[in-house]
Amino acid sequence: MDTTISRPERVIIIGLDNNQPDYQYSMTELTELAEANQMEVVDRLDQALDRPNAATYFGSGKVEELAQLVAALEVPTVIANDELSPSQLQNLTKATGVRVIDRTALILEIFAKRAQSKEAKIQVQIAQLQYRLPRLQTASDQRLDQQTGSGGGGGFTNRGAGETKLEMNHRVIAKQISHLRAELKEIEKSEQTKRAQRDKAAIPTAALVGYTNAGKSTIMNHLVERYGVDADKQVFEKDMLFATLDTSVRQLTLPDQKRFLLSDTVGFVSKLPHHLVQAFKSTLTEAAQADLLIQVIDYSDPHYEQMIKTTETTLQQIGVENIPMIYVFNKADRTEIEFPTMEGDDRLIISAKDGASLDLLVEAIKHRLFSDYETVDLLIPFADGQVVSYLNEHATILNTEYVSEGTKLQVELAPKDLPRVEKYRVM
Repeated sequence: MDTTISRPERVIIIGLDNNQPDYQYSMTELTELAEANQMEVVDRLDQALDRPNAATYFGSGKVEELAQLVAALEVPTVIANDELSPSQLQNLTKATGVRVIDRTALILEIFAKRAQSKEAKIQVQIAQLQYRLPRLQTASDQRLDQQTGSGGGGGFTNRGAGETKLEMNHRVIAKQISHLRAELKEIEKSEQTKRAQRDKAAIPTAALVGYTNAGKSTIMNHLVERYGVDADKQVFEKDMLFATLDTSVRQLTLPDQKRFLLSDTVGFVSKLPHHLVQAFKSTLTEAAQADLLIQVIDYSDPHYEQMIKTTETTLQQIGVENIPMIYVFNKADRTEIEFPTMEGDDRLIISAKDGASLDLLVEAIKHRLFSDYETVDLLIPFADGQVVSYLNEHATILNTEYVSEGTKLQVELAPKDLPRVEKYRVM
């Protein structure tokens, strides 16, 4: 039996401070991303520069300092806060003698480890291949590799072979991407069929969106536990970045028989790689087609305003616009702020672990999702008892009275159910 304990990989993080107000925050977040990838940040190196050095990211003096730091601490990996160009990546790797990755590659590594569904796995594979494509070893580097140990002859022939190999690698990756996209389309067709069935049922939908680790999955799980059809169908939650990548949809039935679908979507992060934003468009279709967005915000984080901005920018990038939104400031139990409270009709301060907070959230959701419900008076003959049974299961019965002609009901109904009972209305 293997009792070896896997230790975190020790890393150094590096970043360029170009006077952006969120720089320090982005570096703190880079540390959290590294920790989410089972890494331990043992040191950090910053340089104040207006723009990155085109060849080496850092200036030459700082690159030398980084190489010395890597040697002194004996770390195997350096992580840059920005996306590096192929030449920057190559030159920093040569200068330090260790693996160098950028923020994008780090997030891709996390996503590759966390993806559970076939759809998410394919999306991550596509994003990884798109990231890798411009970073393939250049033809000139391949020529040098081929010439090493070849006796030094045939320079022209080697150049041609190198270029051909590079072109071949490009074609292979492009073919892989094309194949994966075709596979993803088939999965998307299946998901579209499911969505069409839900749309036909005319059940309103709400989507939890927001920064990673803001508490979306915790809210989802507590609501499923209270109102879910299958209380055991909870979603994975953990106090770390990108704990869950897959969109989960659950049907909730409230005590007054109002039903809605709630989806928990992948969390966002600042500088989310473009490839991933594009790759996860289909996953985030649940948010794009929702009747209501519930943006969950970690109110205990001092950078929560930046998180709101990041979330809304990302939603715009994937075309999610003009959908009503409520703002749920979660984790208030970690602050000195009173909760649960509601400011206006779209801002709630709550703790997902607090029952009264969940009650307030459900009321806010109901107010938005069911505002078009209509209260009607009905007189249903005893012979049509199946209609009464349907209403008891699918509507909110406000009052029931039995008279000689049948059952008198005052009922709150969804617009889709009004035609079904029109002939029983008492005007």
